Amino acid sequence: MNKSYKTVKLSASDEFVEKRSRFIGYAKPVKTEEEAQEFIAKIKKEHWDARHNCYAYALKEGAVKRYSDDGEPQGTAGVPMLDVIEKNEVVDVCVVVTRYFGGVLLGTGGLVRAYTKGAKIALEAARIIKMTVCSECEIKCSYNQYGKLNTLIMNSGGAVDDTAFADDVKMKFHIPADAVPALEKEIADATAGEVKIEISDEKYYETGEI
Repeated sequence: MNKSYKTVKLSASDEFVEKRSRFIGYAKPVKTEEEAQEFIAKIKKEHWDARHNCYAYALKEGAVKRYSDDGEPQGTAGVPMLDVIEKNEVVDVCVVVTRYFGGVLLGTGGLVRAYTKGAKIALEAARIIKMTVCSECEIKCSYNQYGKLNTLIMNSGGAVDDTAFADDVKMKFHIPADAVPALEKEIADATAGEVKIEISDEKYYETGEI
């Protein structure tokens, strides 16, 4: 399991006009080729009257990468779009750039620049985020210890997911896996060894926007 990777937060779009051609860039988080193809089919159906619906996608699982020029001259659309994805080191993402032809030819260089821009604005709209392997943890503490431990967790880059108040306090939280040892020491020091972290699982969590 890699410690972290970058993907996009949500499905979004943006557009621009270049020499009367309208370009609409779409980006969506996807986990599988099936999800990517479904998204591409949805955009193609939505823009059935567009001259081109070019795409590129990259998946973390299996390091799968695919692209299509969809009728544009070879190498002027899909490859530049995939290049944008790779340069941003983003995975589990599908980008589609729709073009409504405006009657003015852009030339090879113009097409490459336009589809590059379409992919860039799509990724920006979808917001690139960092996903990090986090340990899912739980601690039990007294009411007197709760405030201090809550602060220690937050200051260590953790996020509290659930807190239950009964005879004692149970806190469930996640924190980047490599930050656990330092937090364990801080909690032990703060509670004279009374409170210990129990780790239940490791999963990817969003840990920031790029």
